[in-house]
Amino acid sequence: MTLRGRLTTAFLVVVLGPVLLGSLFVGTTVATVRRDRAVERLDHAATTVRTAIGAVCRQLQAVADAVAVLSAADRRAAADQLVARGLATEITIGRSGSGGPARWRDCAAPADVGVAAIVARARATNVTISVAQALDAAFVDRLAASSGADVTLLSRDGAGAAPTESTEAPNARPDVAALAAALLSSDQVRRTPDGGRYVRRIAVAPGQPLPLAVSVPGGTPTGLYALLVIADLAVAAVAVLVARWLARSTTRPLADLVWAAGQVADGELDTRVPVLRHDELGRLASTFNRMTRELQTYVQALTASRDQLRGHLAILGDTLSSTHDVHRILRVILQSALSATGARAGVVLLIDPADHVLVARCAEGLTGRWDVPEADLPGLRVPVGEGVLGAVAATGEARRGSDPGGEPHCRTYVAVPICAPPTAGDPLVPGEAPASTAPAVLGVLALYDRLGTDEFDDADLLTLRTFAGQAGVAVHNVRVHEEAQRLSLTDPLTGLWNYRYLRESLRREVERASRFGRMLAVLVLDLDHFKKVNDTYGHAAGDTVLGEFARRIRLGLREVDVAFRQGGEEFVVLLPETDGFGAATVAERLGAAIRDIPVPIDPRRAGPAVDRIPVSVSIGIAVYPDHGGTAQEVLDAADDALYAAKNAGRDRYRMASPGVSPGPPRCPDDRPATRPGGPQPPRQTRGR
Repeated sequence: MTLRGRLTTAFLVVVLGPVLLGSLFVGTTVATVRRDRAVERLDHAATTVRTAIGAVCRQLQAVADAVAVLSAADRRAAADQLVARGLATEITIGRSGSGGPARWRDCAAPADVGVAAIVARARATNVTISVAQALDAAFVDRLAASSGADVTLLSRDGAGAAPTESTEAPNARPDVAALAAALLSSDQVRRTPDGGRYVRRIAVAPGQPLPLAVSVPGGTPTGLYALLVIADLAVAAVAVLVARWLARSTTRPLADLVWAAGQVADGELDTRVPVLRHDELGRLASTFNRMTRELQTYVQALTASRDQLRGHLAILGDTLSSTHDVHRILRVILQSALSATGARAGVVLLIDPADHVLVARCAEGLTGRWDVPEADLPGLRVPVGEGVLGAVAATGEARRGSDPGGEPHCRTYVAVPICAPPTAGDPLVPGEAPASTAPAVLGVLALYDRLGTDEFDDADLLTLRTFAGQAGVAVHNVRVHEEAQRLSLTDPLTGLWNYRYLRESLRREVERASRFGRMLAVLVLDLDHFKKVNDTYGHAAGDTVLGEFARRIRLGLREVDVAFRQGGEEFVVLLPETDGFGAATVAERLGAAIRDIPVPIDPRRAGPAVDRIPVSVSIGIAVYPDHGGTAQEVLDAADDALYAAKNAGRDRYRMASPGVSPGPPRCPDDRPATRPGGPQPPRQTRGR
């Protein structure tokens, strides 16, 4: 059964139940009241009939006594006169012992057979005077008129005897007579089989010699019952109509809500339910409409936030793929985090490994002492372990709360660590999987004062962890890239820049010297008899000599000077803004630093009798633009000068000839080989 059917049935039960019960009560009450009224009327009629018959008997007795006291001569005339006056139907004067006709019964003697008249007697000398009242229809009508009920004269007074109707009572009712004859007691009241009358029997007794029955109309109130039925039907019809209307008016808004909920479930968030009234269902519809509006707003905001986040992630991805600039990457990550969480301000700090402090790298929206130009951000430092930011960096655990104290002033904050991607360590036992190590903390990403709400929630924390993870990967990748780039441009044995970086640096320095009209000195250094060192003391000792030689070169140079290992035992030094005299001074200093102090080595590698190896260096010097107009020409000139120093006896330096770049002889018609823009590998045309 549908909801509408259940509501209709419930309403009909609630409404028609009391109506039907009320109708039943009214019908029962009316029937009871009518029966009670009939019983009252029967009691009154019975009393009136007894009184009337008693009065008739006393009247007859008085007439008989009056005639008896008269003289014999006057009795007949008086009797006739009394009959004429209607005081009696008939008066007989007879001898003593004569009682009159057989169907006359004395008022004092109950009648047990058919009665034609009642009689009262008086005796005089040898005379009996009988005064009779005939029981005709007129007499019965007078009894009925006086009692207000129908009176029926019964034939005999015997319970169970077959009743017969009195011939002297033409108004007798056979059904009443039969029912009255069946009554056992005069107190009983019954209804005729057809339900038309209520009957009560008046038993015979001294002073009431007649077997009588009184009855009153007791017909069923058909009109009333019909009216009740009509009223019930009318109420039922109205109830059905009202129930259907109420069910429809109740279920229609619910059906609209069900339809609207289905539409919303299908994604139609602009669906609304019409509010047709202001009851509970109307408030439910209004609440549903408000819910869908808020849901639509939330979904739109979520969609916009998702699109915005996608845009930021796209920018972040493009940035990560197109640059290794840490500052640019961190700024994009910070701006994306601010947009995704709705924060007012934020800062990114990275740990300086040298000082073990957090250094601000980029910030936005900060106030107070933290509101500084971007160039001054490195001056904002927080020791690891101090304050909220320091605690996050020290423990690697995110924090959120309100007012971090001495750090950027705010109402609420959330800070998460920036960690390097997790790496796997070496296996402790052969055959076992490597143990996972905790990711190193690289810095902290913090946001302040979320707009629109009091505090940052778990979703904001999760979002910020995502961006911090991206920042950690980016910073780690940049550092790995920088380290890989450094390793690709440095010599692993000496720590100096390698030949690859020499080409780029020499080209750049020559271009700068040419642009600003400055000089550039190039020194090419080569250890003397280094092959003998390897052959005599071993390659391990040779590596030690090369490392110590590179260290002494670094100690003898300025900060702007750059040293390179060109290959083997040959090194190159660039001296920006240095002329030939200055280059000669540096060459003399470097030669003395190598010559004066033998290189200490491990006796286990060179032999127990040797712990120091004396070495010397030959140096060739060339100056741009005096000895060449390009980077390669200057390098070749310095290399040729080195060759001249070797030929001059080693352990010395030589300056290249001005404008001359000696090289191997060639035929007059040979053309110079085309060289690339940068310096070429060293020429191996002579021994060292």
